Amino acid sequence: MKKTIVIAALLSAGCGNNPPVPDWQMTAHSSIERATSAYMSGNARVEAAEFARAREALASTGKVELVIRAELIRCAARVASLAFEDCPGYDKLAQDASPADRAYAAYLSGGAADIALLPEQHRAVAAANDTTATATVQAITDPLSRLVASGVLLRSGRATPQVLAGAVDTASSQGWRRPLLAWLGVQAMRAEQAGDSAEAQRIQRRIDLVSKK
Repeated sequence: MKKTIVIAALLSAGCGNNPPVPDWQMTAHSSIERATSAYMSGNARVEAAEFARAREALASTGKVELVIRAELIRCAARVASLAFEDCPGYDKLAQDASPADRAYAAYLSGGAADIALLPEQHRAVAAANDTTATATVQAITDPLSRLVASGVLLRSGRATPQVLAGAVDTASSQGWRRPLLAWLGVQAMRAEQAGDSAEAQRIQRRIDLVSKK
């Protein structure tokens, strides 16, 4: 999910002649940004603290849809980093989710989703077949959205070597240690499975560098 667009849509801000922006909006927006950045860099402690701050600000409005969307942003970062785990924060609120939020949650899980209800940058990926999926993901310009889409393809068993290479390049260019290590790990595993020990060793050296070993 494109972080800046999603958060802007989630927490519309006022400016100019508009009313002053409520404190909860500013707190939630900045905290979600910091939480996502911390997670991608591998700082779990900061991510947890910032997300808790954002969730508290959103909960103060009593609008469950805002909290649901924040939880989905958090889940998307995990999919981008190949942490294919449950999304407990969303699951607890799922009964109150909108059709669009349910569609996005299904998409993140690698399941069937109502394509028309997905965020714009993910509709083409969900609709793509095995032949066109790689090019569709590579056409996404936002780095986080591209990694999320790549993670969805891997989760659904449709990630080609080109998708893996693109995800590695994307995470590397952003300096996102957590997803970079995850995607390099998949590349190394596939190289080993293909019997290409030289390539597996090359990738492992890169993993060691990122891991500071």
